[in-house]
Amino acid sequence: MNQPAPLNPAKAEAEKAMAQLFECIRTGQSFVFEAGAGAGKTYSLIEALERLLAERGRSLVRQHQQIACITFTNVAKNEIDTRTDRHPAVYSDTIHGFCWSLLKDQQSELRRLVPELKKWPERLAEAGEIGTRQINYELGFPRVEDDVLSLSHDDVLDLMTACLSKPKFRRMMTARYPILFIDEYQDTDADFVNALMTHFLGQPGAPLIGLFGDGWQKIYGDGCGTVSYEGLASIGKGANFRSVPAVVSVLNKMRPELPQAVEDEDAPGSAVVYHTNGWTGTRRTEPHWKGDVSPEAAKAYMERVKALLTEDGWRFEPSETKVLMLTHNLLAQEQGYASIAAVFPGRNDAFVKKEDAHIAFLVDVVEPACAAFAAKRYGDMFAILGGAVPLITSPQRKAAIRASMERLVALRTVGTIGQVIDYLRAEDGFHLPEKVEGKEADLLLHAAEKAVGTAPPEAAEENEGGEQQSSAWMDRLRQLRQVPYAEVVALERFINGMTPFATKHGVKGAQFNNVLVVVGRGWNQYNFDQMLAWVSKGIPKGKADTFERSRNLFYVACSRPRKRLAVLFTQEVSPTAMGTLKSWFGADNIYEISGVS
Repeated sequence: MNQPAPLNPAKAEAEKAMAQLFECIRTGQSFVFEAGAGAGKTYSLIEALERLLAERGRSLVRQHQQIACITFTNVAKNEIDTRTDRHPAVYSDTIHGFCWSLLKDQQSELRRLVPELKKWPERLAEAGEIGTRQINYELGFPRVEDDVLSLSHDDVLDLMTACLSKPKFRRMMTARYPILFIDEYQDTDADFVNALMTHFLGQPGAPLIGLFGDGWQKIYGDGCGTVSYEGLASIGKGANFRSVPAVVSVLNKMRPELPQAVEDEDAPGSAVVYHTNGWTGTRRTEPHWKGDVSPEAAKAYMERVKALLTEDGWRFEPSETKVLMLTHNLLAQEQGYASIAAVFPGRNDAFVKKEDAHIAFLVDVVEPACAAFAAKRYGDMFAILGGAVPLITSPQRKAAIRASMERLVALRTVGTIGQVIDYLRAEDGFHLPEKVEGKEADLLLHAAEKAVGTAPPEAAEENEGGEQQSSAWMDRLRQLRQVPYAEVVALERFINGMTPFATKHGVKGAQFNNVLVVVGRGWNQYNFDQMLAWVSKGIPKGKADTFERSRNLFYVACSRPRKRLAVLFTQEVSPTAMGTLKSWFGADNIYEISGVS
């Protein structure tokens, strides 16, 4: 009798993890399923859903219950819908969609809570009391109308966190969703996750909660990151189905607590480091740039490394190789948004991470809507714009919207950012986000008052923590409005990974045959030499978050390739940090680049 072929190491580890997961489901034990890069986290989540549907699908439908699956993006939601054949016992949605599915029927409680939310006292002071207005959430644009009060995205999460403290609300939620899975848990709002864990873990009648993700791949600021709660079982999936042993070896040394097995232990590949410590030029000294080479030298070093890698068989085509820029020495010049970068000196995160309200609106709403319109995907266009334009109520209105969009698409190629914003403000039916509209209105008011000599000092703006910080934000906005809008088009393409270059913001979850990671300075939240040094000598007290930001980004970047990984440091690597690199990559795989002046 023929014996079944033995499982490859990665498959064996995956089956071991799935056995633990299925046991948690059988016993009703909530769990966190930690799946490192390349482990096949989504595959495991789908397997868990299929097991539950096979065993309990019919009974769930009969009892009008569903398995709730919270996803991070609509793309992930659609993937789960497709792979479960849109089974009626599965409800998949983004966190905001899930929360609103529970909140929307709590109108009286929402009317009581909304006035306590941030910024709503000021809004209601102008519009009057809530009264009997319907509380609504569609687009994430807060506003008060005669009969309706519309919530922002943040409002929905704040309301959900508040309602989870109510036993009656929790009973209603459990009755509707006795099982709750969260995909990419590490990027899920920290307050929401904490509320779930606090109010449900260990409590009788609580839903089964399963968290799927990887704490080391937390790369968004509001995410909870790695979680550890009493009563939450921890399952580690020690498999890597993406990368060859040379790359996985680096990841395992970087992360020894979750070692990964590979499919083919003999698969060829490489993982190497290049550094610029021998550069004889004067390194930069500005804040956030200290220790980096000049922009000209950075470009020369990258071209030199690309030539060396080409000699080694690399092909620098978008389908084969991705260049991940963890530096701002090269990005703006390479990608065609140098004027935008100049508006935010020393604050590169503000535009690449879309922390500036204008940039976020243009990149996340205007550009995708225009792309959908150009492709005649009008349903997608309206979904993106949401309430930015009114519903089509007549053929005349349809023609007017088409004409408006045609003018907008044309203006993007010849106008400035300010001209596009002004067009959207003036065109009938378009609505700007509250923060964008507020700043534009303040800028116009200040200009009018300045013209007659009554302008007050320019206001401060809020930082991410909501505190006032001294800043000439009006000057920055004036500069931004003068930038050719074509640079927004280039920035959007870069952020979303549509070029051979990308930062981690456009590649999380992606994989490529070859990856060149260019590491340097220019970010106000990342210092990779410091992170590598702290690996060896310990993390200073109070610096855990700082360390994890840089470590997670470095891990995500290094875990993308299937076959070949190369890392180029344009910033100077200290002896302690070099020791960490030698430990991870091996001393024989670290090279100093010469021949650049």
